[in-house]
Order: sequence, then structure tokens, then C-alpha cells
Amino acid sequence: MTSGPLQLTVLGSATPYPSTDNPCSGYLVSGGGARLWVDAGTGTLARLQRHVRLDEVDAIWISHLHADHCADLLTAYYGALHADIRLAAPIPLYGPPGIADRLAHFLTNTSVRSPVEAAFDVRELHDGHRARVGALSLTSRAVAHGIPAFALRVEAEGASLVYSGDTAPCAALTALAEGCDVLLCEADSARPPAGEEPVHHTPEDAGETAEAAGAGRLIVTHVGPFLTPRQAVDRALARFGGPVAHADPGAAFTVG
Repeated sequence: MTSGPLQLTVLGSATPYPSTDNPCSGYLVSGGGARLWVDAGTGTLARLQRHVRLDEVDAIWISHLHADHCADLLTAYYGALHADIRLAAPIPLYGPPGIADRLAHFLTNTSVRSPVEAAFDVRELHDGHRARVGALSLTSRAVAHGIPAFALRVEAEGASLVYSGDTAPCAALTALAEGCDVLLCEADSARPPAGEEPVHHTPEDAGETAEAAGAGRLIVTHVGPFLTPRQAVDRALARFGGPVAHADPGAAFTVG
């Protein structure tokens, strides 16, 4: 891949399980020659390989440890160590605290712990975590999902993309997204029952977060099965004055 502008490619956006034509949450973010796999939901590894081989990925970033955002790390592990992939070094893996042990607990079938670290160079996230992946500058913020969960801001060559991960509306996400070119925000379909704390954005919430942050563009993703993408876009448009699109699987967006 040659050097180029910041770009978002949607590998999948379904929740809570993949549909016949849409994997779960996963995205390829690229810019300046660097390639970052953001969330590894079910089915996204297959889609990733339409664009880049696993051993050509510069890093992986995982928002939280629900399966629809990380399950394909398990198959990526087998690909990295037991197939036709020959890694020069373990793939940098940014994820919530405990991600290595979570993977190892699933992968280990004997008394000997599976060598997760041979496939992944694990780097645990914390609120305010910063890193560089080639030309990409990454900033992570802790967000409100009922479990350790993070949102991500990616910047390169003056362009900025913010990904909500899964979260209820919260000040940390709004602050992270301030002035961004593109906000990729989950837009699940409904609020929780009375008395329960929200852990997701509704489409209206996504519009309000984008408006409050002054985002240039909103892309809604992670739309629940009880809404169509068109309905989610229309509901977000009612709260946001800028352009709104849906994260259709396979769609590519140039950021900035």
C-alpha cells in the first residue's frame, strides 16, 4: 500500500451477530502507508484479507471484549502461528486490560498456556492512552459501556477520525471527538428498560454527540436488527446538522 490520505474501510457493522452479508464490527483504517485493524468482530478477518494480508497489518486496536468486537482475534491467532503467515514479529495489539488472558483462556486446551504473546504484542489501553502506528497517531479514551471500553481518535496529516466503540453518550467521547472530520458512532436501536443504565447510543444520541462535538461528518454503525440503516440515518439527521451516512459493509470513506 502506498502513502495516502486517512481512509476508513468498513469490514462489517452488524450487531450482535453477523448477517449473511454483513460481518460484525470491524474497520480498516489506513493512512500514510500504515494499516490499522480496528475491532475484530465475527467475520471481519475474511473481509480484511480483501485489502491486506494479516502479516501486513501494522497493528490491531480493540475497543472492548464483547465477542461482536473481538471474536476474530481467535482465528487471527491461528492464522498468525499455524498457517501460511510468517510474522517478522508479533502484531501490536492494543486492547482493554486483561485481553491477553481472555484470549489465552479460550485458546488453551491443555495445562500449557497458549502462546498468545507469540502472535500479539499486547499493549493494554488506559484512559488517555497515546500511541503511534506509522503515520497514524492514536488516542484512546475510556467510555461508558458497563465494562472496560474505549473510544479511539486517529489523526494523520491534519485529518481526524473518531470511533466510539460501544458506549452510552458520555463526556469523554464528546471531548475526544471535538472538531473531528468524521465521527464513526454506534447507533443501536433503542434505550434500555426503565431503571437500567444505557450502554449504547441511539441514532438520536449519535446525532447529538456529533453535533456537540462539532464533527464534520457522522457515520452511524452498529445499528441493531430492529432498525434499517435508512431509519438510523434519518433519526440521526434529526439531531445533527451535517452529513450522515451508514457504515455499509465494504464502504470506503476518505477522511478530511
